[in-house]
This record gives sequence, structure tokens and C-alpha cells, in this order.
Amino acid sequence: MSDDDHGTAPATRTDLWTTIDALWKWLEADQPVGGREGLLLRMLKLSEEVGEVAEAVIGATGQNPRKGVTHTWGDVEAELCDVVITAMVALRTLTPEAREVFERHLARVAGRSLPPVT
Repeated sequence: MSDDDHGTAPATRTDLWTTIDALWKWLEADQPVGGREGLLLRMLKLSEEVGEVAEAVIGATGQNPRKGVTHTWGDVEAELCDVVITAMVALRTLTPEAREVFERHLARVAGRSLPPVT
């Protein structure tokens, strides 16, 4: 699905972490709860988003006999993207060096999981 299919204008191509930082600033500017509680609530948002993935999978497979098929696999994709974005914003909330923290961690995971590049 394109962005237009969701009723939003297509985004211009920008650096991923620049966009994450802009989303973080937007959320910080209108945060109803701040401090440690706000930080914890930002982390809990991940659980909400993961629950939406589960709901979409159940809906795409028709596993709720009362509701039947209520979602598409495209809906699952969108919900997974929301999880990734929410996690990245949560990481940015913890540290302004989110890009570097993520890249180091990704390199460690890839280093222990993938065969060496030849």
C-alpha cells in the first residue's frame, strides 16, 4: 500500500533518524505527563503497539469466530512498522545518541548471527 492509501500525503525521503528525532520533538512538545512517569509511559507505548500487531494477525487469519476476517496482511505490515517507529522513538527518548546506540547494537547482533562477509 502507498501512503496515499492511508489518507496521508507521501513523505519526502529524509534520513531515518532525522525523522525519528522530529517525531520525538513533536511528542516532547505536547507531552501531558513528563519526567520519569512520562518516560515510563513512552516505553509502555510499545506494548500497546505490539498488541495491535497481535490484533491484526488474529484479524487477518480470522481466528476470532465472532468477528471473522477483519484485517489484511497489509494491516499487519503497518502495525509492525508502528512497533519499529515506536521503539526508535522510545530509544531516542532515552538517549540523544539513539542512532549510534542502535548501530552499535545492530552490529553486535549481526556479528554474532551472520556469517562473515567474504
